[in-house]
Amino acid sequence: MNEFPITVRFPVQWGEMDAYGHVNNARYFTWFEAARIAYMARVGLVSAEMQKPDGGVGPIVAATNAEFLRPVVFPADLVVGARVTRLGNTSLTMEYAVEDAHSGVRYARGGAVLVTLRYPTYDKVPVPPEIRAAIEALEGRIFE
Repeated sequence: MNEFPITVRFPVQWGEMDAYGHVNNARYFTWFEAARIAYMARVGLVSAEMQKPDGGVGPIVAATNAEFLRPVVFPADLVVGARVTRLGNTSLTMEYAVEDAHSGVRYARGGAVLVTLRYPTYDKVPVPPEIRAAIEALEGRIFE
């Protein structure tokens, strides 16, 4: 998980398993979301300002995907990583990974495209310069 600047740890719960004896595929998107929100909060793109009547800038998911590499079964302790791989004018692309917290076995990988909007009007806006700078600092690189 060294390549992911944000990680979140999850113990697998018995109730997350489905009739096939492994964690249901929808749960992975919940893990991705938690890692994404942790990342966005860290760089200042998710805040209480978004909920104010005069609004603020925040992300919205435009697309998401997952590739399931092997099933997760109870008991397991997972770590989910998030990073930004592309930073555009009004959007950014994130990558996620789900691994066993102890062995490092990778269970899944995924991604999302986020668009920056002005809330509550949902107008698309450029990624603010301070957010861009915070992402570049967290990722340790400059995005072209």
